[in-house]
Amino acid sequence: MHAANDAGDSASSSIALELSGVTHRFGAKRALDDVSFRVAAGSFTALLGANGAGKSTLFALATRLFDCATGSISVFGRDLKRHPGAALSRLGVVFQDTTLDLDLSVVQNLRYAAALHGIGRHDAEAGIERGLARFGMSDRRHEKARRLNGGHRRRVEIIRALMHQPALLLLDEPTVGLDVPTRRQLVEQVHRLSRDDGVAVLWATHLVDEIEGPNDRIVLLREGRVAEQGSVAEVLAAAGVDELGALFAPSAG
Repeated sequence: MHAANDAGDSASSSIALELSGVTHRFGAKRALDDVSFRVAAGSFTALLGANGAGKSTLFALATRLFDCATGSISVFGRDLKRHPGAALSRLGVVFQDTTLDLDLSVVQNLRYAAALHGIGRHDAEAGIERGLARFGMSDRRHEKARRLNGGHRRRVEIIRALMHQPALLLLDEPTVGLDVPTRRQLVEQVHRLSRDDGVAVLWATHLVDEIEGPNDRIVLLREGRVAEQGSVAEVLAAAGVDELGALFAPSAG
């Protein structure tokens, strides 16, 4: 798979996602407070934070489920508010809650997604075969989604999110409820997708063991603010701790 190209974003092709001064409130509660960070094209970035830190709110803003009233969000240089079609066409997303049609088979769910994206039948079938093979789901193509376990449903959702060949993939707590071996396999598969195909990934999690290695970037959210960001080594040094789990201690940072 190759990430989609857009002739209009050559000046910002190295930045897949940029948030600048993003603030969001729910009534009197400030869920995000002046959040700014970048996700480089082709990189794996972990959006790390405890439950309630603002990760899901950030995803809702980045996918236009919520309007970004304060600050700006751009995808490959395209402002999400001014050019939503161009920005969202580069984006694939897997939300925390399962959104498959449980009464449809795996392949029916994928064909439906392809149709929504206006993908022709030949290209759709090729993309489905490629995705099923990549995530080890070929033998389950005709199985109804409701009969799949949690890990298999997640794989189908990722394949679906990649149907239109986005250059940026957002995943909001994609391993919630999965056992450790399944979680580990999913983390490795998405890292491989980023490394081999150049798809930028923003992976939201509260689990530090889903950060695979020194090439991963981290954006640490704490109570709606960016507490630290950078490489694993840079974040550990800035927070003055020796291991990632300590970032959740009250004294960290």
